[in-house]
Amino acid sequence: MRKFKINVNGNQYEVEVEEVTNGETSIKKSAKTLQSTSKVQKSPSQSKPESKPSKENKEVVIPTGAETIEAPMPGTILKVNTKQGDTVKEGQVLAILEAMKMENEIVSPKDGKIVDIAVTEGTSVNTGDKLIIVE
Repeated sequence: MRKFKINVNGNQYEVEVEEVTNGETSIKKSAKTLQSTSKVQKSPSQSKPESKPSKENKEVVIPTGAETIEAPMPGTILKVNTKQGDTVKEGQVLAILEAMKMENEIVSPKDGKIVDIAVTEGTSVNTGDKLIIVE
């Protein structure tokens, strides 16, 4: 068994590592040793990062003749550039969707008026979720 000192985010830890060969360890540990090596003290600065409460997508009513813009991939809405009632042109950027650390523009498929916006900034969406309705 070998001992190492490891720095993680400015905190130093002492760890014990044993070599495993063909699925078996070369040194058998006692229960007392397991308990002492499994204890890791966390400082208050290492507590779990606070997670944002997930926002639920609201129910959307689609009027006749309106076109629904759906999420092309799972991600998070970074910005919504329009509001309900705005007039938009084809190709105008309506929202920014972050997926895999890339910002993707969600554009209007046609000229029209924003009937409803089903998401807000910070909302997580899945592929196919309704984002915006253009009439």
